[in-house]
Amino acid sequence: MSINLIKGQRENIHAPKFTIGLGWDTNTAATGSAFDLDASAFILGENKKLLSDQHFVFYNNLKSPNEAVIHTGDNLTGDGDGDDEQLLVNLSGIDSDASEICIVITIHDATARNQNFGQVRNSFIRIFDTATNKELLKYELEEDFSIETAVEFGRIYKKNNEWKFEAVGIGTKGGLQEYLNRFN
Repeated sequence: MSINLIKGQRENIHAPKFTIGLGWDTNTAATGSAFDLDASAFILGENKKLLSDQHFVFYNNLKSPNEAVIHTGDNLTGDGDGDDEQLLVNLSGIDSDASEICIVITIHDATARNQNFGQVRNSFIRIFDTATNKELLKYELEEDFSIETAVEFGRIYKKNNEWKFEAVGIGTKGGLQEYLNRFN
């Protein structure tokens, strides 16, 4: 049975291989432009910095070293039900000095298109066992992000040699560059 999380809640992840599914719906009528939301994963060390440039997994770098995190591809529209983008995670392949995987969704060209997360609804992050397809965790964002162009949906972190997931749900106005500046 899947656990529905609330903001700030933390749960253990027991599956060594799992998929992170991210989904959303957009209101294109608000801006007249199509939305392009992008999922990214930042693999961080104890110092909260990227282990290397290759540990930033996104639409232009689909695989981390050792293929521990794989982005399945950029969904340019977000149309349809279910997951809009997915990240495959294999914890047994993750670098030993990695302590966190930060999962962020950004709106591509948000400023030029006059878009923000206030125009996005039904946003969620879920984790399911890759082998069984059994959903383990789900977090639905319920906040009203009226000016934010990027949201940290959640983070997977290691504590006492166990991997856990935290439902974060914190937005920022700086977009993807804000996170790159923070983690570099």
